[in-house]
Amino acid sequence: MSPIGIAGIDLASAEEGLAAWLDAGFHGAMTYMARHGLKRARPAELVPGTVSVITARADYLPRHGPDDWQAAEWRRLADPAAATVSVYARGRDYHKVLRGRLQRLADRLAAEVGPFGHRVFTDSAPVLEVELATRSGLGWRGKHTLALARDGGSMFFLGEIYVDLALPPTPAVEAHCGTCRACLDACPTQAIVAPYRLDARRCISYLTIEHPGPIPPELRPRVGNRVYGCDDCQLACPWNRYARRSPLPDFDVREGFDTPTLLQLWAWDEAQFRRRTEGSAIRRIGHERWQRNLAVAMGNALRAGVDGGIAAALAARRDGASPLVREHVDWALAQAAR
Repeated sequence: MSPIGIAGIDLASAEEGLAAWLDAGFHGAMTYMARHGLKRARPAELVPGTVSVITARADYLPRHGPDDWQAAEWRRLADPAAATVSVYARGRDYHKVLRGRLQRLADRLAAEVGPFGHRVFTDSAPVLEVELATRSGLGWRGKHTLALARDGGSMFFLGEIYVDLALPPTPAVEAHCGTCRACLDACPTQAIVAPYRLDARRCISYLTIEHPGPIPPELRPRVGNRVYGCDDCQLACPWNRYARRSPLPDFDVREGFDTPTLLQLWAWDEAQFRRRTEGSAIRRIGHERWQRNLAVAMGNALRAGVDGGIAAALAARRDGASPLVREHVDWALAQAAR
């Protein structure tokens, strides 16, 4: 299966599902999803003149790490004092990496065929990335809604080049999920409400990254020690035994994110947060959401009977915290009594 594919631009058959997802409110506070509406399914409206889409996949497992990386991640999740950051976010910001590589690909193509109109995207515009990837044969849509490939699982980023060249589409591939429902069963918050249907409002990735306000109290215990994103549906997927390590040093785990503890990350003030997340996808959530997420995870550690200075660290920051963070600190401290 090639990491490069070609898709056409007629995505009309995807419009009904997109509209139904938006109508159900499953996008939560991601207002940009509704704002762009069906433009996501109409590439030529987003970039006039587009007649084909070049799709690309970039594996992101770090170059170095345990062979059984899934087991290692489950062990991390089982340690209440540890902090879990989604695997994709432990290295350099993928937006910057892929945009640069896609532009170089476009430049190489232009050197062969002459100048042409194009625009590159990586999770940065109203683009139906998984739909385009599956139509172009990079994989199939898994029941968790992510793209899946037999030779790479789902541990990869997607990127696109919208072009004004008429290119022959590459064939789609057969889906291979069968009757498996491992991803649905593994989701801590049951955010995958049905196969191929995700309610982002319950998804821990959404709650810890996109959601700007308080994390719903009923979902806080299920967040566990996840402080940025969630990989559980991918960890449970049998196809991810074939996930590939990236050849790029960009996705190597940066210092401070290899085996962090909740206390270590909580100790970062805003200046430290900005310095340590420079060039990282994590930076965009800001220090306030970072502290909110950590407070929830620390509360879950207290709930599990693990302290080791967590309660004292929370109390020391409480009075100087923003109202959003203070609410979560108070909730966290209350878990010690449960």
